[in-house]
Amino acid sequence: MPEPAAVVVLVSGSGTNLQALIDACADPAYGARVVAVGADREGIEGLARAERAGIPTFALSVKDFETREEWDAALAGAVAAYDPDIVVLAGFMKLVGSTFLGVYGGKVVNTHPALSPSFPGMHGPADALAYGVKVTGATLFVVDPGVDTGPIVAQRAVEVAPDDTVESLHERIKVAERGMLVDSIGAMAREGFVVEGRRVRIGRLDPLD
Repeated sequence: MPEPAAVVVLVSGSGTNLQALIDACADPAYGARVVAVGADREGIEGLARAERAGIPTFALSVKDFETREEWDAALAGAVAAYDPDIVVLAGFMKLVGSTFLGVYGGKVVNTHPALSPSFPGMHGPADALAYGVKVTGATLFVVDPGVDTGPIVAQRAVEVAPDDTVESLHERIKVAERGMLVDSIGAMAREGFVVEGRRVRIGRLDPLD
């Protein structure tokens, strides 16, 4: 069996997506291993989850650096120590910058609680509900310099119920998001992936006979 792909996960909060990945990695057939978990602050449940699982952790707070650029460079260096094949932003509430993407561009993925390119930004479920859409969902994308604008890896649809609140809709989106993330990271780890413009291709890319 080939060596599992090394995954570094960056978190800012409770780490439910991280836990889903940790659980999936317990199966050797999954093809990936979480080698480190980083955060933008100390004392969060996401780091505690990693520590309970015996996974190395690190935390770098923006306020401990003179500039955002210095923090971004330090974050890139901290991640580099673990030589990841994939970097997952799992509820990471900071935008990575040009230095980080200069090192890991094309390997960094993030989730968004809407069907991109609709409803980018911090309030995807609320914006979808306010607009009156009947279907929204979750998107996994390769991070680029924009906000939720990168090439799309996967999407899962979630129907909007007539009596949905922002909270009830967001909870169903989170469930879809976790399943999408686990399935996609496993496929990317086992089969490989490549980013070609706006397209993300997973799996063997041999030309058709």
